Amino acid sequence: MPGLCVSRAMNSKSESPILTGRDVQCGEVSYQLCGISHTDPTALARLREQLASGQFDAVAVELCPSRHAALVQPEVWGETDLFRIMREGKAGMLAATLALAGWQQRLAEQSGLEPGEELRLAVESALAQGLPVLLIDRDLGISLKRLSQRLPRGQRFQLFGGLLEGILSNDPIEEGTLQYLREGDLLETALAPYVSHSETLRTVLIDERDRYMAARLCQDTAADGYRRVLVLAGQGHLAGIAAQLQSSQTCEQAQVITAELEASLPRSRRWRYLPWLIVAIILAGFAFGFSRGGADLGGMMILDWILINGILSGLGALIAGAHPLTILAAFLAAPWTSLNPMIGASMVAGAVEVYLRKPRVSDFDSLREDLGHLRGWWRNRVSRTLMVFFLAGMGSSIGTYVAGFRIYDRLMGG
Repeated sequence: MPGLCVSRAMNSKSESPILTGRDVQCGEVSYQLCGISHTDPTALARLREQLASGQFDAVAVELCPSRHAALVQPEVWGETDLFRIMREGKAGMLAATLALAGWQQRLAEQSGLEPGEELRLAVESALAQGLPVLLIDRDLGISLKRLSQRLPRGQRFQLFGGLLEGILSNDPIEEGTLQYLREGDLLETALAPYVSHSETLRTVLIDERDRYMAARLCQDTAADGYRRVLVLAGQGHLAGIAAQLQSSQTCEQAQVITAELEASLPRSRRWRYLPWLIVAIILAGFAFGFSRGGADLGGMMILDWILINGILSGLGALIAGAHPLTILAAFLAAPWTSLNPMIGASMVAGAVEVYLRKPRVSDFDSLREDLGHLRGWWRNRVSRTLMVFFLAGMGSSIGTYVAGFRIYDRLMGG
């Protein structure tokens, strides 16, 4: 299938072998690995011919259920429950996903390439031939969460800031970035400037997903008895998937691998009690202030705590364009939520904003287009609610440390 599958050879740019267009035998199942083409307009026609040949009994694609739903049912965004997402601690993952959507919009506008479109058409073609479609990629949210857990906080902010810069920049997209998109996927393309410099990024975005997709292939084909499967994935993943398939893992081993790669990484015990320690120190400072300076010193310390926390959290909500009542809620909640690590000002501000300005279906429909432009982040109710959530929480976090140092100054007589 020229254009869609190429021979096994040394890639002149990467100087590494890429396996495409060749069968890989795993037990009784034969897999044909093919790289999806983002630029060859005739590749889809050749794919349809091969699907119609009758030589395959299933097609596997590099998609997770959530990405598949977003491609084939764009209206699924309108069913998103923002309050539930914030309550479950998934707001960060949603924000990163939306940032990727904005990056995708910029790619589409500047290059004419629509990342994921070729996979959508491949799925439709397979279903038109009556072939079952296997979704073998790990959920995007899990990949982002594991990446966040592995990276230090500073690198997380650097990555997200770089992604936002890439979304909002008007500079033409470099050819190197487009070449990376032809071989990888949207997530890898967006973080391409960092992948070559970070072993962690490569491990989570490429190596783990190669292992996961191979394990899912073993599980899904064993469960349904498929014997000849066409596998469509980005060229950058094909060599890794092939190597994993050739390791002859059993179905039981595959289940262990997928469970391992879907799980959250264990949190370091060292930092588990840090928020409670900070609260204990602040409360001890209040108690010491009242015992040392009476109601006057203690009252000033409490007033400092309320005003600094409240003002900075409310300022964050204001910058995000929150409703006036949301700004007031952030101001009132921050001083008290800062003393309770179980709930944050971000949660309160986000919940109030959702209640007052519940996103409409039209906001979800225009989401990707809005995210490609700076003003769109404030115009769209979905992205604005997420900014309220993060900026109100960030203001409260900064306020905790600023107020803490102010209390210390008062205790030292400053």
